[in-house]
Amino acid sequence: MNDTMGIDISKDTLDAYWLSKCKHKQFANTKLGLSALIRWIRQTKALLIVFEATEVYHRLLETCFAKHNILFARVNPRQARRFCEGTGQLAKTDRVDAKMLAKMGALLELEASQPKSKTLHDLKQLVTARLALIKDRIAAKARIATSTHCLLSQQVKRRLRQIERDLTQVTEAIDGIVAADKNRVARAEILMSIPGIAKVTACAILTEMPELGHLSGKQAAALAGLAPISRQSGKWRGKEHIQGGRASVRRAVYLPAVVATRFNPDMKAKYEQVISTGKCKKLAITAVMRKLIVMANALLRDRRKWAQNAA
Repeated sequence: MNDTMGIDISKDTLDAYWLSKCKHKQFANTKLGLSALIRWIRQTKALLIVFEATEVYHRLLETCFAKHNILFARVNPRQARRFCEGTGQLAKTDRVDAKMLAKMGALLELEASQPKSKTLHDLKQLVTARLALIKDRIAAKARIATSTHCLLSQQVKRRLRQIERDLTQVTEAIDGIVAADKNRVARAEILMSIPGIAKVTACAILTEMPELGHLSGKQAAALAGLAPISRQSGKWRGKEHIQGGRASVRRAVYLPAVVATRFNPDMKAKYEQVISTGKCKKLAITAVMRKLIVMANALLRDRRKWAQNAA
C-alpha cells in the first residue's frame, strides 16, 4: 500500500493519522497549527494527504499544501463515509475518520487533486452568496404579498431594497473577477454562445466545474451527476437513474435546459426525441441537461464557440 496520511478537518482542529506508523496527532486549524502540521508531514514523508472537502474549513489547508508542493487528494464526504461503513467501521470520531481517510487513499490508490486558486475560491463564495440573496428576495416578495400589517410591510420592503443593493454589489464583484482573467472571459464567452446559457449560468458552471474542458464526455456527465446509472442483476433489469455528482451544477443548468428546449435547435431535437419514445418530460429535461454539459465540455476542450449541430 502507498504510505498515506488522513486528515479530518473541523472548525478548530485538524486530526492527522499516519498510516504506515499508526500515529495520530492533533493540530489547531490555524496558521500556527498548519505550520506544525507541515513540519510533521515533512518528517513522515507521506506520499499523499487525504482529506474531505469541507468548503471554508479545508480552504486554508489546501492553500497551504499547494504553497509547499504537498500532494493531496480531496474526497467527497459521502464517498468517504460509505468507504468507512464498507470496512465495517460504524463509529464516527475525528480520529477514526482520519484513519479511514488514510486507508481510503492507500487502498483505492487515489490520484492527487489539483489545488484551486484563491480567485476560484472567492468566485465560488460570491456565486453561493448570490444564490442565497436570490432566495432571500423570493422569500421577501412572498412575505409582502401576504402581509397585512403596515409596519411589517414597511420592514419587508426595506429589507427587499437592501437585498437588491447587495445583489447588485455581488454581481458586480463576480463580473470583475471574471473580467480580470482573459482565459476565464474566453471560456465564459464559449459557454454563452450556447443558446440557453446566459452570463450568470456560465459563471456558475465555470465555478462549480473548473475541470470542464479537460474531461471526456462521460466523465463530465458523471461529475455533474447526470450520467445514467444501470441497475441489473442476472435476468433482472432495473431502470437507469442519475445519482451523486455535483448538485450545484445541476441546479445551475436546469432552467437553461428548459430554455434550450425552445430556442436551441439541437436541444429541442434531443428533447422531442426522448419524448417520442414515451419518456416523461422530467427525464427529457435531464437528457437535455446532460447534453448541455457534454457539449460545453467539448466546446471548451476545442476552444470553439457553438454552432448548430456542433455537438
